[in-house]
Amino acid sequence: MKLLLATTSRGKLLEQREALEGLGLEIVSLRELPTAEPPDETGGTFLENARLKALYYHRRLGLPTVAEDAGLEVDALGGLPGVQSARWLGNETPYRVKNERLLALLLGVSEAERTARYVSAVALADQSQIVFECEAACEGRIALEPRGAGGFGYDPVFYYPPLGKTMAELAPREKNAVSHRGKAMAALRRHFSGPSVGLSR
Repeated sequence: MKLLLATTSRGKLLEQREALEGLGLEIVSLRELPTAEPPDETGGTFLENARLKALYYHRRLGLPTVAEDAGLEVDALGGLPGVQSARWLGNETPYRVKNERLLALLLGVSEAERTARYVSAVALADQSQIVFECEAACEGRIALEPRGAGGFGYDPVFYYPPLGKTMAELAPREKNAVSHRGKAMAALRRHFSGPSVGLSR
């Protein structure tokens, strides 16, 4: 069974592939397929954007498609950057710059008030409809400074209190066990492992 992971992000792709290992799926990504321009992510929530992308690429490429929309919500900033996390300060702006801006906005904010969460919404489109969706979160707070060389995106500034580390300081399997994406993809894996699941091709 062939499954499209609708992302060009190397970091996301690695984590998603690892989560689906051993299921007998032939996994391909947008990095390997010719595609049209990506859709405008006009949804007001992570789940709306995940559904939008899953259906768009499924209809364009004819494969069962998994799409994810994920981001960071910072309570002291009213939930920003939220659904705009990837596009905040511009699509091409390096995350190093975004993280620096985030820390600058929180300058003087106490550790107790730096609460934040990562959110991941995953949708699976097949036979021209959404056949599975879920949303998961990972609670933490924004660190006082970047730490760690692993992960990607906002990981160097997202501190996970139960392990006393930022996401960028965790080994990949450690991160996948507790992260928003890891939880959402685990739910998708359980869906694929169900007794009556079949993909269209």
